Amino acid sequence: MLKSFEEVIEKAIHFGPKRISVAIAQAEDVMKAIEEARKIGLIKGILVGNKEETIQVCQKLNIDPRDYEFIDEQDKNEAARIAVKLVRDKKAELLMKGMIGTDRILRAVLDKEIGLRTKRLLSHAYVLKLKNYDKLLTVTDGAMNIAPSLEQKVQIVQNIINFCHCLEIEKPKIAILAAVEVVNPDMPACIDAACLSKMADRGQIEGGIVDGPLAFDNAISKEAALHKGIDSPVSGEVDAVVVPEIESGNIFAKGLVYLAEAEPAGVLLGTTAPVILVSRSDCPISKVRSIALGILMSTYWK
Repeated sequence: MLKSFEEVIEKAIHFGPKRISVAIAQAEDVMKAIEEARKIGLIKGILVGNKEETIQVCQKLNIDPRDYEFIDEQDKNEAARIAVKLVRDKKAELLMKGMIGTDRILRAVLDKEIGLRTKRLLSHAYVLKLKNYDKLLTVTDGAMNIAPSLEQKVQIVQNIINFCHCLEIEKPKIAILAAVEVVNPDMPACIDAACLSKMADRGQIEGGIVDGPLAFDNAISKEAALHKGIDSPVSGEVDAVVVPEIESGNIFAKGLVYLAEAEPAGVLLGTTAPVILVSRSDCPISKVRSIALGILMSTYWK
């Protein structure tokens, strides 16, 4: 089990360097991340976007442009399509969202002709290292699916179990979060959580241990769970939490980053190849961690 981002990066270096296609790299934080990932042996970069502006950024940061391949495209929508198609055509192994809106890159990823679609639902994994938790905690899905149905949540849970396997977690422990830990018929999140838990028991969701509904305190703390009389197989040892809808997941994850100083990384799940999908406001080291996660996905998740 990989318990820290240091371990993730060390493991990813072992499998690198991988070719990465970056959609719109002409931003300092993007190039800082790409250059750091290149220097430590994670990637070889193909930079798609405004070549002149990207080279100007490189020169400002004392980065040698000769270390990269450039594809000059000033239109952001077309740059996204080119970056995606490079991965689709196996000229790159990873896709990274640079200084471009998520909607633009997803439009290209989901394109029927050049995209990275599979039969699986796309969902997002936000991986966090908390100061007072002894391993990585993944939050899903606070970025892609707005108000997922039970059927969609089944795919979200299966996606995150498969992802956790890339972190060398043999039997990941997944908590389905709700406001309370009892099955309240008036709260749809509780009903969905109970269904997901039972579906995992019956083998309809495979490869992990799933329990819910659980409030977050009961998921993260064994003591809190026992205090409430809850004997859960995931409490205090949870690897990933599944949130009810996008608002709660987004607020929760970003709250941990900005108030609890959690270290973040983010990737898209359910595609034919890894997609590095982080916020444009995330720092360069967050992007490096995300690239490392993508490399592990490309190696373990077939």
